[in-house]
Amino acid sequence: MGEKNSQCANERGVQSMNAAGQCAERGRRDCFKEAVCINAGRVYDACRDRECLEDLQVFFVERDQDIINNAIGVRLKAADVINVVIDTEPVPFNRGYYSVDITVYFCVKLDVTMSPISPSCEVRGLCVYNKKAILYGSEGSVKVFSSDFVCGDDDDQNMPAGNLPKATVQIAEPIGLGARLAPACDCQYPCCCVPNRVARMFAGSFDHRMAEKVVKVTLGIFMIIQLERQVQMLVPVYDFCMPDKICVDSTNESPCDLFNKISFPADEFFPPKAGNLCTSEAQMLRGQSAGASTCGCGCGNSNH
Repeated sequence: MGEKNSQCANERGVQSMNAAGQCAERGRRDCFKEAVCINAGRVYDACRDRECLEDLQVFFVERDQDIINNAIGVRLKAADVINVVIDTEPVPFNRGYYSVDITVYFCVKLDVTMSPISPSCEVRGLCVYNKKAILYGSEGSVKVFSSDFVCGDDDDQNMPAGNLPKATVQIAEPIGLGARLAPACDCQYPCCCVPNRVARMFAGSFDHRMAEKVVKVTLGIFMIIQLERQVQMLVPVYDFCMPDKICVDSTNESPCDLFNKISFPADEFFPPKAGNLCTSEAQMLRGQSAGASTCGCGCGNSNH
């Protein structure tokens, strides 16, 4: 069976090469020229997630916690993802499956009101969210060694890569949905589990017991989690990537002449309607299937 498959593959390869040669003779640049082997990351499994993170506690350093203790109201201004810690482990008794443990650290900006007659002040706090996903990452039993070139010295040997797949997490900008003050709870503290690179972004320490009041926020996030491995793949090659754009250097034109060539930004003064914006984004998308019922920017699609 293996010999038959190999023979079929060889026949297809010969046919493809013959077609490539005929195409090249006609001088067409968009024709298949040859098949080459490349090393690339293949995604074996992926999932998407849409989470409404309700009542996440915000942790503050000592100085900012003192402000929260005297606050009478808070308003959520913005939230940002500052770091994601990913841990991948094989799932017992499920060969090829892996548990991806994700810890997301958010920096939250709040407007804090301390008096009805005083202006609000801005404070920053830390939110932590944990998630686990089970994905298929295939199997591998090799160790990969590689080196980096060092001029005038021995090549540095990189750390060998094991057989675990590479986990990747993509997170869109969080959407701030609300914030509120609540009584302090003795059981909720970040303790010493905050990574140093995250703690350094805040001027102070989170390891304290000063909380008389706490702030809880609600965030909406979208994320994609995927597992990939480095594999060798045979891909068709059409041609080398020769840039079509000509490099333009400085000219003798005056700055005003260059400015006069810029189109007037009408969209900045008259924002497009939802339908026009949707149509514009749909035209920019590549690879959209013909006859799709959606316009390409999520309109009418309520799937999570």
